[in-house]
Amino acid sequence: MTLDPVHFDGIAGLADRIDYEGEERNHQELARNVWENYLDPLYHEGIAVLEPLDDLKRRCANIENLALEDDRFETMHGLDSGTINPQPFKNGLVVDVAHAAMSSTPSDLDLHDSRTVVKAIHTNDVERNFGTDWESYSEGSKRRIVHAPRRDDHEEDIVHALALYRAESRHALDHASEVSDFLLLDGPVYPKGIIRWRDRGTVLPNLFEESEDIRTILENYVRLVEAFFERNVPLAGFVKNISAKSIIRTLRGKGVNAPWAHDAAFFSQVLERGEYEDGRYERSTDDLTLSNWFVSRAGSDSFFGSEEADRYVEREYEPEQYEVTFCVIYDPRRDLLYKVEAPRMFTADEDCRRRIERQILKEIAVAGGPPLVISKADSLANISQHSTQSLIRSFERSFDSELDANYDAIRWGRNY
Repeated sequence: MTLDPVHFDGIAGLADRIDYEGEERNHQELARNVWENYLDPLYHEGIAVLEPLDDLKRRCANIENLALEDDRFETMHGLDSGTINPQPFKNGLVVDVAHAAMSSTPSDLDLHDSRTVVKAIHTNDVERNFGTDWESYSEGSKRRIVHAPRRDDHEEDIVHALALYRAESRHALDHASEVSDFLLLDGPVYPKGIIRWRDRGTVLPNLFEESEDIRTILENYVRLVEAFFERNVPLAGFVKNISAKSIIRTLRGKGVNAPWAHDAAFFSQVLERGEYEDGRYERSTDDLTLSNWFVSRAGSDSFFGSEEADRYVEREYEPEQYEVTFCVIYDPRRDLLYKVEAPRMFTADEDCRRRIERQILKEIAVAGGPPLVISKADSLANISQHSTQSLIRSFERSFDSELDANYDAIRWGRNY
């Protein structure tokens, strides 16, 4: 039911009580002051948690000119993994399924048809173990079941992470040799969802310490990074939705007024360009703008570049080689910010990082959004709502149990 006009006006009128006119532009000036005075480098407890890889600077590139540039890589590959999201059943099983796929430009139909599927299952029944080894189910595709470690809490988080990261990392490793020029992951370059477990209560940190499944995932990503570095093929991640708050939290800890909701809002105001005309602010939409590359040691970014990681996985190179580096790109046409991540072993080479950023700038200029290989990988890996519903009905028959749905699932159309 839509709001009656009188109630809509009553709610909208509350905005008139908030005298915040012009504050966003003031925040833009504040953001630029922070940029110039706090990020070269940004310290927290004596550690440079954010440090320019080269010089601190902002740059811009004309969108029309970018679209006409030559590609920096003859081929590009993208990787993504889609899931059905965790589903609880009345018999106590909690299940998620991940479905990983790799895309390429130019297209490679055999590669596109290949999949890696992981079903993660949690049960508190100590007499059952549903885990399986890898098995082929069609040409070029493989699947397995991972039996999640038994825990009384966070079952849905556990099955989701195990399915997603096992499928994505295994698929990337299996098809690494087919990538000759550049691989772009849809999302961060490392499994940050699992790395964040170290700071979440007691159950997840203990699982992070004890689980062989977690160690396998961490090792898969390390082996992936090393394999691409040894072949001199760049590997990066493209983050479409930036939720990190580590920079603004660090700034607030220093007593700096940081009014932004998250780091992306801060960078957007640093990179947005415009002018006042007749008392109104007009955003410039002719150029993409971007930051320099930073080394990040904040939050979960610190893990793979630290000696702490040695407790969980063996590495071939010095820890700093695995550090997360990133730059951010602002597209004024849709007022959106993207982050490009890559391990330091790639971006330490100036030519390599320039090729990565220039290729992605061109892709964004042409697509008006994420690079084509990311959109293709997302489409290939996506499990549609219709397919999710069919899979859940199939699981119900196999488990001889019904989905343990609540009222909200019915209310919001998730009654499978």
